[in-house]
Amino acid sequence: MRPSDRPELLEADWLGILRRIVAAQRELLGASSGIAARTVYEGVGEGGDRALAIDRRSEDIVFAELESLHAEGYEFMAVSEERGEVRFGGGDGRVVIDPIDGSLNARRTIPSFALSVAVSSGATMADVELGYVYDFGAGEEFWARRGHGAWLGGTEVKAEGPGYGLELVGVESAKPGLLVPVLEEMTEQVARIRSIGSIAISLCYVAAGRFDGMVSTRTCRSVDAAAGQLIAREAGANVRFGDLDARAADLGLAARYELAAALDEEMLHTLLGVLPGFGATA
Repeated sequence: MRPSDRPELLEADWLGILRRIVAAQRELLGASSGIAARTVYEGVGEGGDRALAIDRRSEDIVFAELESLHAEGYEFMAVSEERGEVRFGGGDGRVVIDPIDGSLNARRTIPSFALSVAVSSGATMADVELGYVYDFGAGEEFWARRGHGAWLGGTEVKAEGPGYGLELVGVESAKPGLLVPVLEEMTEQVARIRSIGSIAISLCYVAAGRFDGMVSTRTCRSVDAAAGQLIAREAGANVRFGDLDARAADLGLAARYELAAALDEEMLHTLLGVLPGFGATA
């Protein structure tokens, strides 16, 4: 097939594809409903974490759809937590996948974990054209198209809180050794915190005005944030990747970022200032 004859990646029925993936993943999760059944590991994923069997099977569901897309003539690179970077022909497009964002919650049957998929026309966060996050616990579907707003199901969402400043902030990667120094820095600026256990969901909560902001105490990967950051930005929130904006933040699996998002620039500046190694320059 000549390059001029190839269908454009964004022309695919992505919402239909992603909803099929969700339906299949829900069946998979239903068949592995207990903690013991979900605490089965299969090596180490390309993202560097131990890979759960349910992560691998969830990723298999995604890749089955991607293989069908490629068979229809679409060409792109998949960037996935478990398999790494996988080429489906040429082209500049990317599909950035975290099959289960919040794997610890999924393993412990805590109902806050999500499918996160971003479809991009290029290599940076700014190139992401479609972001999709499905929260399996709440049954909520967040999605955004670049330049067309962000949506929760059929309702457009706006990054608008009650106007009380940093009243409620999401904190991710809540290991005590990483969390305590950040909380100490937050003491004077933030009223309350919540730790959901999923970066993708926390970004969507900023998009919906549920959180005034969020930070990750540990550097995050592109697969964690690619979809949620577009949803947040399309809703009107501010997102930074450490000292980088979306135009400079790479989608490659090797990239790592100090992630923060907030409803406005002032709150974002405050939250960047609590991150280790960044406070002096925020």
